[in-house]
Amino acid sequence: MADKRDYYEVLGVARNASDAEIKKAFRQTAKKYHPDMHPDDPECEAKFKEAQEAYAVLSDPQKKAQYDQYGHAAFDGSMGGGGFDFSGMDFGDIFGDIFGDFFGGGRRSSGTERMKGRNVRMQVRISFEEAVFGCEKELEFTYQEECATCHGTGAKPGTQPETCPKCGGKGKVVYSQQSLFGMMQNVQTCPDCGGSGKIVREKCPDCHGSGYIAKKIRKTISIPAGIDNGQSVRVRDFGEPGKNGGPRGDLLVEVIVARNPAFERQDMNIFSNASISYAIAALGGDIRIKTVDGDIIYTVAAGTQTGTRIRLKGKGVPSLRNQNVRGDHYVTLIVNTPTGLSKEAKELLREFDALTANSLNQENGADASMNKKEGFFSKKKK
Repeated sequence: MADKRDYYEVLGVARNASDAEIKKAFRQTAKKYHPDMHPDDPECEAKFKEAQEAYAVLSDPQKKAQYDQYGHAAFDGSMGGGGFDFSGMDFGDIFGDIFGDFFGGGRRSSGTERMKGRNVRMQVRISFEEAVFGCEKELEFTYQEECATCHGTGAKPGTQPETCPKCGGKGKVVYSQQSLFGMMQNVQTCPDCGGSGKIVREKCPDCHGSGYIAKKIRKTISIPAGIDNGQSVRVRDFGEPGKNGGPRGDLLVEVIVARNPAFERQDMNIFSNASISYAIAALGGDIRIKTVDGDIIYTVAAGTQTGTRIRLKGKGVPSLRNQNVRGDHYVTLIVNTPTGLSKEAKELLREFDALTANSLNQENGADASMNKKEGFFSKKKK
């Protein structure tokens, strides 16, 4: 049987692995490749059977000792012992133990299971400022309310739901299948009663057997300060009804935050731009800056260059975990270049330039006259 993989390799355990480690490895491998999870996948089915075979040997102390000494030859008849007959093994106990939680209780589960109802999802749109400081929004949505006529049973008044004949009221059915390794048993939700264990023969005329009536309701929800775009607010117990007495699901409200032309957000910090005049950039002075808390006055230092970023501490977005903690607001200062200057303003600007950098008479650090041809009036003046 040279084409067979090593049983320890199949389960991914060391040769000195304990019984508990072997069992745990089989649980993980079998869950991963079980045919119920991969229908019509021959490769997964083959790996699942391979794991079964490996576990059947390694979980038995006697067979494990034989395998450790002779390998696969211990069971293929080449050692003269007639081999090991896998078809005679009872895998029912193995799956009843290992797959109890995976298949909803295995062969030993009894009674119906309480199942939580599904969550209901919807969206709400809020402004940038509402996301920063929090708000309340009234929402309208469909709510499954218990039917007042049948009180949630789904049965016509005067009648009662009957025990499901297919599952005997357990809500689950066991399917047995003969395989190479013996009888396999899978536990599934009963298709007739949907897991409730009850069949409604005469349905309630108001809810048509569902036990609930859909109605539009309005509810005001609180959106916490600091929530970001795409995050959700959970409203407990306003989802769909549970099954078999299980709790309701929740209402999950996804928040869509509108863009703000003045602000951008990154985590708890806010970013924006502020324009300043050429004179304030050069001489310094006070400017008005817009923040989410309102306008503030900020003193710009003399000689400020365009692109300078200033930090307004504590003017950002509050933390969702601690409303007393806020991020910062970073403002990039942009120096405005004056346009539409009068003749007098231009002359004054030339005088200013002559007293400072004298940039108008220079080109690449050299006298501009070196690179220009002498004009007619200049020649005449000379």
